[in-house]
Amino acid sequence: MNAEKLALNLASIVLLIFFALILYGAYVKNIDLPTCIVNVKPFDKERVVQVSENKYEIYYIARQFSFFPMEVKIPRNSTVDIYLTSPDVTHGFHIEGTNVNLMAIPGAVTYYRVKFKEPGKYRIVCHEYCGLGHQNMMSWIIVE
Repeated sequence: MNAEKLALNLASIVLLIFFALILYGAYVKNIDLPTCIVNVKPFDKERVVQVSENKYEIYYIARQFSFFPMEVKIPRNSTVDIYLTSPDVTHGFHIEGTNVNLMAIPGAVTYYRVKFKEPGKYRIVCHEYCGLGHQNMMSWIIVE
């Protein structure tokens, strides 16, 4: 009986720690979760839209074995809304040097907002094996 109470108490404590860490990440560290947009049809044309002076929307299409657009240039301190889709297979989408880590799922649109504070050349790689040319699948965001 005592062992059962101890196990239940330990499980409750672990669960509370887990939820506390989620809240810490969301509110203190400002880590957002990617969102799958279900009420939007997948798009078939990649594009970059400048919404305002330092706000952009980038519509990425992940195809075997490239991301489109292949290179985007934006100014420093820009906020970017990323919309991502795939017409063929599931692809990964990771922007090195950031916490952006998305999945491009055929028939769905994934959304994430990121702010680029530091200038540099940020490589985008596919982290989900998608076929024989997977290792060459990359794109760039250049922050000037």
